[in-house]
Amino acid sequence: MQIKVASIRRYPVKSMGGESLDVVEVDARGLVGDRWYAVTDDQGHLASGKNTTRFRRRDAVFDYAARTVGSDVVVSGAAATWTAGAPDLDAELSRAMATRVRLLPETDVAHQDAGQVSLIGSATLAWCAERWGIAAESRRLRVNLVVATEEPFVEEGWIGGEVGIGGVRLRPVERIERCRMIDIDQDGVRADGRWLKPLGAERDMCVAIYADVVTPGVLRVGDAIEVV
Repeated sequence: MQIKVASIRRYPVKSMGGESLDVVEVDARGLVGDRWYAVTDDQGHLASGKNTTRFRRRDAVFDYAARTVGSDVVVSGAAATWTAGAPDLDAELSRAMATRVRLLPETDVAHQDAGQVSLIGSATLAWCAERWGIAAESRRLRVNLVVATEEPFVEEGWIGGEVGIGGVRLRPVERIERCRMIDIDQDGVRADGRWLKPLGAERDMCVAIYADVVTPGVLRVGDAIEVV
Protein backbone atom coordinates (compact mmCIF):
# COMPACT_ATOMS: atom_id res chain seq x y z
CA MET A 1 0.00 0.00 0.00
CA GLN A 2 1.37 3.38 -1.00
CA ILE A 3 1.03 6.02 1.69
CA LYS A 4 -1.09 8.92 0.42
CA VAL A 5 -2.81 12.01 1.73
CA ALA A 6 -6.34 10.94 2.69
CA SER A 7 -7.68 14.29 3.90
CA ILE A 8 -6.65 17.90 4.45
CA ARG A 9 -8.14 20.16 7.10
CA ARG A 10 -7.43 23.80 7.85
CA TYR A 11 -8.45 25.85 10.89
CA PRO A 12 -8.61 29.55 9.95
CA VAL A 13 -9.38 30.47 13.59
CA LYS A 14 -7.51 28.72 16.37
CA SER A 15 -9.78 26.43 18.44
CA MET A 16 -12.84 26.94 16.23
CA GLY A 17 -14.17 24.36 13.80
CA GLY A 18 -12.35 24.16 10.50
CA GLU A 19 -12.74 23.35 6.81
CA SER A 20 -11.98 20.33 4.64
CA LEU A 21 -9.92 20.98 1.51
CA ASP A 22 -8.95 19.05 -1.60
CA VAL A 23 -5.89 21.21 -2.25
CA VAL A 24 -3.96 23.75 -0.21
CA GLU A 25 -0.91 25.92 -0.59
CA VAL A 26 1.86 25.44 1.96
CA ASP A 27 4.31 28.23 2.75
CA ALA A 28 7.18 28.50 5.23
CA ARG A 29 4.65 28.95 8.07
CA GLY A 30 2.49 25.90 7.26
CA LEU A 31 -0.88 25.57 5.50
CA VAL A 32 -1.64 29.05 4.20
CA GLY A 33 -4.29 30.57 6.47
CA ASP A 34 -4.14 27.88 9.14
CA ARG A 35 -4.60 29.26 12.68
CA TRP A 36 -4.08 32.75 11.27
CA TYR A 37 -6.73 34.22 13.56
CA ALA A 38 -7.30 33.64 17.27
CA VAL A 39 -9.85 34.87 19.80
CA THR A 40 -7.76 37.08 22.08
CA ASP A 41 -8.54 38.82 25.38
CA ASP A 42 -7.16 42.13 26.65
CA GLN A 43 -4.24 40.37 28.34
CA GLY A 44 -3.23 38.62 25.11
CA HIS A 45 -4.47 35.15 26.11
CA LEU A 46 -5.87 32.99 23.31
CA ALA A 47 -9.23 31.25 23.72
CA SER A 48 -8.73 27.50 24.06
CA GLY A 49 -9.89 24.46 26.00
CA LYS A 50 -7.23 24.83 28.70
CA ASN A 51 -5.58 27.33 31.03
CA THR A 52 -1.87 28.03 30.63
CA THR A 53 0.32 31.13 30.57
CA ARG A 54 -0.64 31.46 26.90
CA PHE A 55 -4.24 30.21 26.81
CA ARG A 56 -7.48 30.78 28.66
CA ARG A 57 -10.14 28.11 28.88
CA ARG A 58 -13.15 29.47 27.04
CA ASP A 59 -15.16 26.46 25.87
CA ALA A 60 -17.64 28.71 24.03
CA VAL A 61 -15.05 29.01 21.26
CA PHE A 62 -15.92 25.45 20.20
CA ASP A 63 -19.46 26.57 19.32
CA TYR A 64 -18.13 28.42 16.27
CA ALA A 65 -16.59 27.34 12.97
CA ALA A 66 -14.49 29.23 10.43
CA ARG A 67 -13.96 28.86 6.72
CA THR A 68 -12.12 30.76 4.01
CA VAL A 69 -14.21 32.53 1.36
CA GLY A 70 -12.00 34.22 -1.21
CA SER A 71 -9.70 36.48 0.76
CA ASP A 72 -12.02 36.57 3.79
CA VAL A 73 -12.48 34.34 6.80
CA VAL A 74 -16.12 33.75 7.67
CA VAL A 75 -17.15 32.66 11.17
CA SER A 76 -20.40 30.78 11.71
CA GLY A 77 -22.35 30.47 14.93
CA ALA A 78 -25.67 28.90 15.81
CA ALA A 79 -27.77 31.65 14.25
CA ALA A 80 -25.56 33.91 12.15
CA THR A 81 -22.32 34.39 10.23
CA TRP A 82 -19.77 37.15 10.42
CA THR A 83 -16.62 38.19 8.57
CA ALA A 84 -13.33 38.37 10.47
CA GLY A 85 -12.62 41.96 11.42
CA ALA A 86 -16.27 42.93 11.82
CA PRO A 87 -17.08 44.69 15.13
CA ASP A 88 -20.30 42.69 15.51
CA LEU A 89 -18.27 39.46 15.49
CA ASP A 90 -16.13 40.73 18.36
CA ALA A 91 -19.31 41.72 20.20
CA GLU A 92 -20.80 38.25 19.66
CA LEU A 93 -17.68 36.46 20.88
CA SER A 94 -17.40 38.76 23.91
CA ARG A 95 -21.02 38.01 24.80
CA ALA A 96 -20.50 34.25 24.43
CA MET A 97 -17.31 34.25 26.50
CA ALA A 98 -18.49 36.76 29.12
CA THR A 99 -15.39 38.89 28.75
CA ARG A 100 -14.03 41.33 26.20
CA VAL A 101 -12.29 39.50 23.36
CA ARG A 102 -11.37 40.27 19.77
CA LEU A 103 -10.65 38.11 16.74
CA LEU A 104 -7.10 39.09 15.82
CA PRO A 105 -4.64 37.97 13.14
CA GLU A 106 -1.24 36.57 14.01
CA THR A 107 1.50 39.14 14.59
CA ASP A 108 4.93 38.49 16.08
CA VAL A 109 3.81 35.56 18.25
CA ALA A 110 2.82 32.44 16.33
CA HIS A 111 -0.67 31.03 16.90
CA GLN A 112 0.58 27.55 16.12
CA ASP A 113 1.88 25.40 18.92
CA ALA A 114 5.06 23.34 18.51
CA GLY A 115 4.99 22.60 14.78
CA GLN A 116 3.83 24.08 11.49
CA VAL A 117 1.86 21.09 10.15
CA SER A 118 0.22 18.25 12.09
CA LEU A 119 -0.53 14.80 10.72
CA ILE A 120 -1.66 11.32 11.69
CA GLY A 121 -1.90 7.95 9.98
CA SER A 122 -5.26 6.32 9.33
CA ALA A 123 -3.98 3.07 10.86
CA THR A 124 -3.23 4.92 14.11
CA LEU A 125 -6.81 6.18 14.27
CA ALA A 126 -8.15 2.68 13.55
CA TRP A 127 -5.93 1.18 16.26
CA CYS A 128 -7.16 3.68 18.86
CA ALA A 129 -10.79 3.06 17.92
CA GLU A 130 -10.46 -0.72 18.17
CA ARG A 131 -8.30 -0.91 21.28
CA TRP A 132 -10.14 1.67 23.36
CA GLY A 133 -13.64 1.54 21.89
CA ILE A 134 -13.80 5.26 21.16
CA ALA A 135 -14.77 7.42 18.23
CA ALA A 136 -11.22 8.08 17.04
CA GLU A 137 -12.19 10.88 14.68
CA SER A 138 -9.28 12.98 13.40
CA ARG A 139 -11.21 16.21 13.98
CA ARG A 140 -10.98 15.59 17.72
CA LEU A 141 -7.22 15.95 17.28
CA ARG A 142 -7.42 19.01 15.01
CA VAL A 143 -4.74 17.64 12.67
CA ASN A 144 -4.06 19.15 9.25
CA LEU A 145 -3.39 15.90 7.40
CA VAL A 146 -4.63 12.34 7.66
CA VAL A 147 -2.44 9.99 5.64
CA ALA A 148 -3.52 6.52 4.54
CA THR A 149 -1.31 3.98 6.35
CA GLU A 150 -1.38 0.27 7.19
CA GLU A 151 0.82 0.26 10.30
CA PRO A 152 -0.31 2.05 13.49
CA PHE A 153 2.01 4.84 14.63
CA VAL A 154 4.30 4.41 11.61
CA GLU A 155 4.35 8.22 11.29
CA GLU A 156 6.24 8.47 14.59
CA GLY A 157 9.15 6.71 12.89
CA TRP A 158 9.47 9.58 10.45
CA ILE A 159 10.65 11.97 13.17
CA GLY A 160 14.19 13.10 12.47
CA GLY A 161 13.90 12.50 8.73
CA GLU A 162 11.94 14.17 5.96
CA VAL A 163 8.85 13.36 3.93
CA GLY A 164 7.96 14.55 0.45
CA ILE A 165 4.29 15.12 -0.37
CA GLY A 166 3.59 16.39 -3.88
CA GLY A 167 5.84 19.41 -4.25
CA VAL A 168 6.13 19.91 -0.48
CA ARG A 169 8.85 18.60 1.81
CA LEU A 170 8.25 18.36 5.55
CA ARG A 171 10.54 17.56 8.48
CA PRO A 172 8.69 15.64 11.24
CA VAL A 173 9.90 17.02 14.55
CA GLU A 174 7.96 15.52 17.49
CA ARG A 175 4.98 13.58 18.78
CA ILE A 176 2.04 15.69 19.91
CA GLU A 177 1.21 15.63 23.61
CA ARG A 178 -2.53 15.87 24.17
CA CYS A 179 -4.76 17.72 26.64
CA ARG A 180 -8.47 17.78 27.56
CA MET A 181 -9.38 19.38 24.21
CA ILE A 182 -9.52 15.97 22.52
CA ASP A 183 -12.38 14.97 24.85
CA ILE A 184 -14.53 18.04 24.05
CA ASP A 185 -17.29 18.09 21.42
CA GLN A 186 -15.85 20.23 18.63
CA ASP A 187 -15.59 20.78 14.90
CA GLY A 188 -18.90 19.03 14.27
CA VAL A 189 -17.84 15.85 16.10
CA ARG A 190 -19.13 14.46 19.40
CA ALA A 191 -16.40 13.22 21.73
CA ASP A 192 -17.83 9.72 22.14
CA GLY A 193 -15.50 7.81 24.45
CA ARG A 194 -12.69 9.38 26.46
CA TRP A 195 -9.40 9.39 24.59
CA LEU A 196 -7.09 11.18 27.02
CA LYS A 197 -7.04 8.61 29.84
CA PRO A 198 -5.93 5.60 27.74
CA LEU A 199 -3.43 7.79 25.92
CA GLY A 200 -1.88 8.62 29.28
CA ALA A 201 -1.81 4.98 30.35
CA GLU A 202 -0.38 3.50 27.14
CA ARG A 203 0.98 6.21 24.85
CA ASP A 204 2.61 8.87 27.07
CA MET A 205 -0.32 11.20 26.29
CA CYS A 206 0.86 11.42 22.68
CA VAL A 207 -0.81 10.78 19.34
CA ALA A 208 -0.07 12.33 15.88
CA ILE A 209 3.07 14.30 15.03
CA TYR A 210 4.19 17.81 14.19
CA ALA A 211 6.27 18.61 11.14
CA ASP A 212 8.00 21.76 9.96
CA VAL A 213 8.11 22.97 6.36
CA VAL A 214 11.38 22.47 4.49
CA THR A 215 10.13 23.15 0.96
CA PRO A 216 6.85 25.06 0.37
CA GLY A 217 4.48 24.04 -2.40
CA VAL A 218 1.01 22.65 -2.96
CA LEU A 219 -0.63 19.66 -1.25
CA ARG A 220 -3.53 17.66 -2.69
CA VAL A 221 -5.67 14.83 -1.44
CA GLY A 222 -4.27 11.70 -3.09
CA ASP A 223 -0.66 12.92 -3.18
CA ALA A 224 1.81 10.11 -2.54
CA ILE A 225 4.14 10.39 0.45
CA GLU A 226 7.82 9.63 0.10
CA VAL A 227 9.70 9.01 3.35
CA VAL A 228 13.35 10.05 3.10
